[in-house]
Parts: sequence; structure tokens; C-alpha cells
Amino acid sequence: MAQHRHRTVAVTGIVLALVAALFAAIPAGAAPPREPRKAAAGPVDLTKSTAQWIDRATVALPEGGGDTATTRLVADPDGELAVRDGELTGSGAEFALREIPGGLSPAQRAKFPHLAAYTAYEVEGRDRDRVADALTGQVILTQHAADGTLVTATGVQTQGVLDDLYAARATQAELGPVFRHGEVTLSVWAPTAQSVSLELGGEQAPLAMERDGASGVWSLTGPKRWTGKTYRYVVKVWSPSARAVVTNKVTDPYSLGLTADSTHSIAVDLDAESLAPHGWSTLRKPKAVPLSDARIQELHIRDFSASDRTAEARHRGTYLAFTDTRSKGSRHLRKLARAGTSYVHLLPAFDIATIPERKADQQSPDCDLASYAADSDKQQECVGAVAADDAYNWGYDPYHYTVPEGSYATDPEGTRRTVEFRKMVKALNGQGLRAVMDVVYNHTAASGQDPTSVLDRIVPGYYHRLLADGTVANSTCCANTAPENAMMGKLVVDSLVTWARQYKVDGFRFDLMGHHPKANILAVRKALDALTPEKDGVDGKRIILYGEGWNFGEVADDARFVQATQKNMAGTGIATFSDRARDAVRGGGPFDEDPGVQGFASGLYTDPNSSKANGTEAEQKARLLHYQDLIKVGLTGNLAAYTFTDSSGRRVKGSDVDYNGAPAGYAAAPGDALAYADAHDNETLFDALAFKLPRSTSAADRARMQVVALATATLSQGPALSQAGTDLLRSKSLDRNSYDSGDWFNALHWDCRDGNGFGRGLPPAADNKAKWPYAKPLLTSVRVGCADIRRTSAAYRDLLRIRTTEPAFRQRTTADVQRTLSFPLSGREETPGVITLRAGSLVVVINATPDTREQRVRAVAGQAYALHQVQAKGADPIVKSARYEESSGIFTVPGRTVAVFSRNVH
Repeated sequence: MAQHRHRTVAVTGIVLALVAALFAAIPAGAAPPREPRKAAAGPVDLTKSTAQWIDRATVALPEGGGDTATTRLVADPDGELAVRDGELTGSGAEFALREIPGGLSPAQRAKFPHLAAYTAYEVEGRDRDRVADALTGQVILTQHAADGTLVTATGVQTQGVLDDLYAARATQAELGPVFRHGEVTLSVWAPTAQSVSLELGGEQAPLAMERDGASGVWSLTGPKRWTGKTYRYVVKVWSPSARAVVTNKVTDPYSLGLTADSTHSIAVDLDAESLAPHGWSTLRKPKAVPLSDARIQELHIRDFSASDRTAEARHRGTYLAFTDTRSKGSRHLRKLARAGTSYVHLLPAFDIATIPERKADQQSPDCDLASYAADSDKQQECVGAVAADDAYNWGYDPYHYTVPEGSYATDPEGTRRTVEFRKMVKALNGQGLRAVMDVVYNHTAASGQDPTSVLDRIVPGYYHRLLADGTVANSTCCANTAPENAMMGKLVVDSLVTWARQYKVDGFRFDLMGHHPKANILAVRKALDALTPEKDGVDGKRIILYGEGWNFGEVADDARFVQATQKNMAGTGIATFSDRARDAVRGGGPFDEDPGVQGFASGLYTDPNSSKANGTEAEQKARLLHYQDLIKVGLTGNLAAYTFTDSSGRRVKGSDVDYNGAPAGYAAAPGDALAYADAHDNETLFDALAFKLPRSTSAADRARMQVVALATATLSQGPALSQAGTDLLRSKSLDRNSYDSGDWFNALHWDCRDGNGFGRGLPPAADNKAKWPYAKPLLTSVRVGCADIRRTSAAYRDLLRIRTTEPAFRQRTTADVQRTLSFPLSGREETPGVITLRAGSLVVVINATPDTREQRVRAVAGQAYALHQVQAKGADPIVKSARYEESSGIFTVPGRTVAVFSRNVH
């Protein structure tokens, strides 16, 4: 959270003299006067905005008014207010403020909890009719001492009062281009603008737009011939970042179409038949899979095909590569779909600010990258030299939220991107996969007057979350947005409804969802639920939602609103990523100084490496057993109320198991927590294991440990996700943050003869140099071949088939899971490195140790069990040697193996 520095203002010599004289005049025995109150602690700094105008009647300040004689708002439409030599210069309309005893009301504190301790001031009733006019210019707050000294002069944050004045009507408005009755209406919310006009392609001069005083929306209606024309808004507005009244030519935040590199919006009618691929209106989707059963493959659009020689050359790196059904990438996706993968999660595909969209403007490394040694630093140097201008970025830098990214289209100019995005969705659906979009509404690529700043150049200071001094928060990496403000929240909902209706997207994954209010995400759910096949062409209730429920930054611990975090989203049917089992499986955390910290699937205690960070043998054993408890909680779906015996022999609930000071179990039902062993963030699973397994570990054993790690998510209750290529031992050459590392480090290699991406040079220095000493010896010594890659993928698909066909893994409530799942060998005598799970008629043994282990389950002795027929007929010869002895109830499982046994199967 922002820290407010305590400021004091010296009392003048005149005031001190008056106080001394007053004390001298007190009769003996009389009560002394009250201690004089200090002057306000506010700054004299108009570059900051520490005052907050939260509604038309109330202004809040961090610290009290003290002995100030006057507190006022001053509003100047010309933006010429300044402080020179301690005096306010310029003039404007003034609003007298009166301090409110007791501060903010309970309702105001509930709405603005981070302002609860602020001093409150009331705008006099007679002045409230002038508030709307004041907000169209520069607004400052001043405080003067009794002697006229200026003690406070600060800018004013206005998001609260803008919502108070306009939100009721503005949230009901249709913004952006609307096509109705043969006419086109363009509308933009700009309540603080002094004027807005429309710069329309083909028109010689901007066209004046009309302002609705109740909503703050400016609009203009024109003939049908406006369809397909380019346009921008010309907005005259006070900009706090520029400290001036500016005139911005800016694209539409509600754009539905864009020119190349997003220079102009296009008035696109998404209902036009010309934009619908053949069969779009009658598209039949694969059977809907509920979120609690979803098995998701996370995939970057460019990664999918940029290096796939079997895809059409002109389609590589584009939406249309998904229509190349005979490419190796498409064939692999179909294999996964047949095995049980139900969704492909596409990394951001909306308009991205940092990729040149025209291929002619995209640079490539000017080096023979393949010629360098596996541990060379030359590859990353060459890739880094063009990273800002190449065709690659993960895309977590939003420009326009509701238009497909142009660099993924065969032509970024015009509407081809719309048609080709739809063709991609149709192709995925045709391969048996539903499509999820990764959406990033928690920040924008820029704010202020930056050329890629759209929202802030239309309503400055509104759409972004401001800290106590008025600066834009950037805890998400960039300029944080403020979905708690009504119109940013509306933009989130409206944009997602458009993607669902017009692009038939089947699900959404929220980046840093914990920076959203829970109420905003629930509003999304409600809006999607209202979509029907008859009215909208899609069944909104079938659309799945999940996101990152991390708790950090200026909003942490519900500081500003009830967040959409892990604990808060439990029971909503909207899942959050669970880091509990992920860390236990891999070992340590993503930001360990020494990447050799081991975990359950990387050899902790049972196959120790040389890292001193793992501690003593006793410490390793204790940590491993605790990790096993975390994984057990994960296998239940991270249920808070599920009870089991932990490794110490205690009967505990999932919420009793500790995860770095937080409850491991937080879910109310399967589906609240999403399991995963790796995703695009941090090292791939193969790379993490490369750091953690002993360097002498064979290629075959590395492959087996990959399957062990994947099994902990694949066989869990609730949804699970894996990064595309993880089943193929995908590597990014140990890069922990490949967001801008180009095709060289990120490419997916569908053909095992091209390797798995390991040993392509030291990873980029910016995020990895501190780990180069650990990486360098690995890059020349770790190798896997086609046999290892194929066996891993086949074994993973076998586990998928079991998970998606066995009812025991698809429980709906905590009670169902409690009744169906148990860990019969948990307790003080459980085997380090082995987890045994009973799930209905199944027994699963996950043996992460190098050696064969026996697990005696006395409760099943005398019952007939055999290796599950999927594995018995599968591609892994080692798991086929797993045995069960009926008389004793002993399951014998080879080292580094996941074996599933089924009762009454012969």
C-alpha cells in the first residue's frame, strides 16, 4: 500500500508571539487554553494530487485541517493555476469547504476503505450545481492559515465524484460504434472534456459531437456509408500529467476494428455477413465441459506455428495456422483432444501495443543463431538487439481491448483480423477443443499522454488506479487500471460480452484477477449468463471463467475493495490458480536465488542434488513430507473443509495445512482452484527440473519425472492446466521470463527431431543473468531425444484418458470428494516421496523416488485390482511392470512412475 509521509508546517513567528501573549494573560488557577492545532500537513505541490473528491458533496484529505482558516477548491477551465514563491497564481471558480466532524460517513468508509482515516470536507450545498463545470478544467485544493499563508496546494483526484455524477446513466450507455436502422452512431464517454469532435475518414473537417449532460457521453449519428470508415475522437481536456489543457486525437476505447498499428479506429459492424467465415452462423461447438472437469492447454498463437515447417508458410505465426489441419501442431492438438484436453487457452490475442503489425516493419535477429554453442551468450544478445521491434511478445500490454491483434493476421489493415480470428475459433472447435482467451484488464501498456495511452487521453485520471499522491499505481508491471471505478468496470464487462457474442469465445482467463474487485468479476459472470443461443448465438452459462487470484500491491488484503483473490472467490464457480501444489511439486518458489531447491517431483530427500539450499537430510525429509500434504490437498481440489491425516499423524482440514503462512486449502468446491505444474510464467517444467534434478539424471529419468509432476495436476479434482509442449518436454533454454525472448527461445517444436528447445544458448540476461552460473553447465550436459519425448507425451495422454473417463475424479461437492477420496497411508509412517490415493474403485500410486516402492493398503486386501487398462495397453513399458498382491493389499510400483489400479478389471 502507498505510504503517506507525515508532513508538518512550521508555525510562523507571529502566531508563536500571539500564543505566548495569550498564556501570559491567563489568570492564576485558570484552565490553560487548548494546545494550538498545527496547520494542515498537506503539501504545496500541484504536481501531486493528494486530495480526493469522492462525491459531489465530499472531499477527503490525508491529514486534518489544523488551524487553517480556509479550505477551498479552485477550478480553472484554462488550467493556469500555479504556485510561485509560495503564492497561488491564476484564478478560477472557488468552492468553500467545511470540515466534517468525525470524518467520512460509515457508507463512505465502506466504499473507500483506503480513505477511512482521511479528514472529510463538505462542499456547500449552493455550490453543488457547479461541480460538473468545475470538473472540465484544472481543480486544486488550497488551505490558508489565519495569516493568509498558503499551507496546502494540491491537485484533486476526481474518480469518485465522476462516478457519483455520471455512473448511473453512463453505465447504461452503448459506447463505441452501434449500427441500427441503417445508421451508425459513435459514442464515447468523456465527461471532463471541454469539447469532443469526430475525425472521420473522408471528411475534410472534424464533426462536432453532442454531449449528454446526465451521462457525460458524447455521440454523433451518421448514415450507413460511415460503415467501414476510419475515425478518431478529437478531445479537448485538462490533463494532469501534461499539466495543461490538451487536444488529443485518440482512437476509440470501444474500437471494434483498427488500422495497422492501431493509428485509427474503424467503424466495423461485426454482424456483417462479409465478416463471417463459411459456417460461422451454424457453428457446432464441442460438447461443453464444466470448469470443474476442464483440462486446459495454454498456448501462445505465434509459438504454435512460427517454427512449424508443416504449416503453410504464409500462415505461420498467424490465426490461420490453426486452420492447417494437416500440420504437426494441429495433429498434436487433436491427439490431446481425443485424450481428454477440452480447452485451448490462448495467450492475449487482443490488440497489443508492443508488436509492429506490418511484417515489413518486424525485425529478425541478424545472426546465425544455430551456429553458436549451447551455453553461449550470443543467442540472447542477438535476440535482445531486436526484441523491441520483432514479431514477438506474450501480449500482456493491452492497447485496445476488443479488437484482435493485427500481427497475428495475414494482413493487419482493416477487418481481415476479425475474419481470421473467427476462423481460428472455428478450427479449434472443429478439432474438438473449446477456446479460452487470456484477458488483461488490470493494466494498460501506458497512461498519461503516451501515444499508446487511449483511456487516459480521453478521461485523464479516471480509468487508472491512483496512489495517495495521485500517481498511477504500477504494481502489475504497468499502469494499473481501476475496475472499481464504474466505467472501467463497465468496459471490462462490455468487452467480454463482445468477445463471447461476436467471436464465440468459450472461456476467459483473467490476468492478475486479484487486482479486480470480486464484484466486477461477478458482474462479468452475470452478463455472460444472460447470453442465450436464441438471442445471442451462444450459451453464456457454458462459458468458463478463471484467473490469477494473487494478493499483492496497493489493493492487497482488500485494502480498497473485496478483491477477486483465491480465498474470496471460493464458492463462486470462478476458479483461481493454485500455487500450493505447484511449489510442492517443483520445489521452493519461482524466485529462489538458488534454482536447485528441490521438491516432490525433483528429488528432494529421495534423490538429492548438491545444492546446500536444500538443508540437512532431516530438514529435507521434513519438508518433503509437508510438500506431500500440500499435494494431497491439491489432489482434492484444494478444498478447505476436506479432512485427512497429515504426515505428522494429525487429523486436519485442508485449511489447516500451512502454505507460507496461508491456508493450503481455500476452495469451497471442486472447480474453485485450478491445478498446474507449469505455465508461461517462470521456467517450463522441464527447465525447472533441469535446475533441480541431480545433473547426472538420465534423459529417460528426466522424462519420467516430468510425468510424475504432470500427474499431480492431471489427476486432481477440479480444473487443471498445462503449458503447450510440456508433454513434449518443452524447454525455453532455462528462460524464466520469455515474454520478449523471440521465437528462438519460445518456439514450440512439434517434431521431436528438432529437439525440445533446450541448449539454445544462455537465456536473456535481463531476467536470467543471476542464474547463468547454474545454467551454463546444464546447457551442455542435459539432453533428451525423440524416444524420451514420445514416451512422455504418450504417458501424459494415458493419464488424461483416465482422468476424463473415470467418475471418481469428477466429484461435484466437498462431501462427494470426502466420501470418494482418501489417502490410506498418510501419517507418521508414510513413505517419503510416495503418495497413495484411493479414488472410488481406483488406487493411484505416485512414486517420485528412484526406486521401486511397496504400498500396503490393508483396506483393499482380498479385493481384485489390476493396472488400469489404459496404462496396461499404453506406451510406457515400465508402468506395465507395476504389480498388486491381492492377499496382502500390496501395490508395487517402479521408481519415477505413476500407476493407476482399477478394481475388478482383468
